[in-house]
Formats: sequence, C-alpha cells, structure tokens
Amino acid sequence: MEAVLGIDVGGTSIKAGLFTPDGELLEDRKVPTPELVSPEAFATVTSAITQLLADHGAAPADVIACGLDVPGPVDDDGTLGIIANVELDPKGFVAAFKEAFPEAVVAFVNDANAAALGEMWVGAAKGVTSCVVIAVGTGVGAGVIANGRLVAGAFGAAGEAGHVTVNREETRVCGCGRRGCLEQYASAQGIVHAYLAECERRGVEPAHVEHATDTLSVFGALAKGDECAKFAVDQMCDYLGLAMSQISCIVDPELYLIGGGVAGAFDTFAPTLRERFDHYTLKPCRAARIEAASLGNQAAMYGCAFEALRLRCEQGAGA
Repeated sequence: MEAVLGIDVGGTSIKAGLFTPDGELLEDRKVPTPELVSPEAFATVTSAITQLLADHGAAPADVIACGLDVPGPVDDDGTLGIIANVELDPKGFVAAFKEAFPEAVVAFVNDANAAALGEMWVGAAKGVTSCVVIAVGTGVGAGVIANGRLVAGAFGAAGEAGHVTVNREETRVCGCGRRGCLEQYASAQGIVHAYLAECERRGVEPAHVEHATDTLSVFGALAKGDECAKFAVDQMCDYLGLAMSQISCIVDPELYLIGGGVAGAFDTFAPTLRERFDHYTLKPCRAARIEAASLGNQAAMYGCAFEALRLRCEQGAGA
C-alpha cells in the first residue's frame, strides 16, 4: 500500500497521522519525544512510526510522502525560520526521515498554513480555491489559500493575521513587541483579559475564571446574561471583523473558516462577527462566507500530509 504521513511537531511530543493518498486517516498516534536534536530522539520518532505502519500492514518503503507541521514561519521554498517552543534540528530530522523512509518526499509547513491546507483537502473548504482559515486560540493565526495554492510569503509570514494592527491607541505591548495587534483582543487570552478588565471597570464581581485563556467560563457567563462577557465577545468580533475586512481587500477570499479553541463557541458569536465584517468590509467582499472549520486539532496533520503529496506530484511533474 502507498502511505502518507502527517507529523504534528510539538514541544514535548509529536502526533503522527497515517493517511492514504486520498486523504483517509487510518490512525493517528501520539509519540512523547525528547528534544528533537539528536539521533536518539529521531530514532524514537521513526521507530514509533515504523510500528504504526506495521500495525496497518505497511512498511517504511511504502511511505511516499511525509509532511511535518511546525509552529513557526516556513517560506515559499520550504526553509524554516525561528521555531518557538520546540527544540528541533530540521536538517537532522529530515535526514533521519529520509533514511527511515527512503521513498518519501518530505515537506515542512507552518501549523496555521497546514490547517488551511487540511480544510481545503478534506474539510469544510473542500472544492474551494480561495479561502482563509483563522485559528482563534491561545494566539491568532491564519492560513491563506489563493487559486488553490498556499500563500506562504517570501519570509514565511503570510497569514500572520494575529499581528494585523486593529487599535493604534493601545498602550499594552503585544508578544511580537508592537501594540494594538488583533491577537491582543481576539485570542483566548485577549477575551479573558477584556472580560476581567471590564468587570473591574464596572466594579462587578466576575465569574470564576480558571486561567488566563479560560474562554469557556467567559462564554458560560455570556450565556447567563453577563454584560461584561458580552462586552468582551463583542469586542473580539469587532476587531476580528475589522481584520478580516482588511484581509478581504487584498486576498478577497470566497470563504473564511474560524477554527482554534474558541471555535467551539462559533454559533454563539457568528451573527455578531458577520455583522461586524459586513460593516467594515468593501461592498463586493461581503459575499464571502464565514463558517466554522471542521477538522479541529487534526487539521494541521491533514494539511502537512497534503502539502507533501503536492510537492511529490510537483517534483514528479518536473522530472
């Protein structure tokens, strides 16, 4: 059998997905790993994947493509930039995979971009050639698909929607070092911060919040009629709608998909987001659909597998 791998590279583990070339996920398996900088660490990963293959009657030589998604910029030619929170030797890792799976074409993809590719391959954007997938979670990232192809950018920064400036009056500093970024308001942390700050401003007792990214409690408070929670979610929708309107002026996508952890409450905030987007966006762009992403936390795994397959086809076509 021909096999395709999608490898989600994390800080303390990798999640390996075994796919058919048609996009059917046969199994995904989590592999705890040490820092991915040594032959021993690489062997831990490749051995676990070899066992995954064996469990499905496949061998290492059956792997035709392997995608790896990473939490950092990857430019148009597949070169990795700085990877935050993951100790990874990319060249060593690829060399280990090439040795273990000699027939595989290997591709690196940024995790947010990979999520967009996954949704286009088998998810909610299947059949759509122009879409933007916005992941609203701990941070805010996006993957941009135009004319059926991923837009990575010359320096791997295409899709950094979380760092579109939406408030020039902001005094707090974003993690990127600038001020007024979308991520400061539309991320899980931004929503919780806005909720607690509004409660303090009004002098009211907030609902119990477990941690700095506990949007579940904020949306729970919203369901009970908490006006401060409504303020925080409305602000998120306002700034997100504004950022999307700017993206539309450049990319003009047919479809926006909202993913990430906050997407679990999509039905709650979707009408407000729609209204805010329509308010800000250029009139022809209002036809864009806004929907929930469908693949959840497996989207990037699908997407990097797809990109490796695409690269294999491209290399074969050029041979």
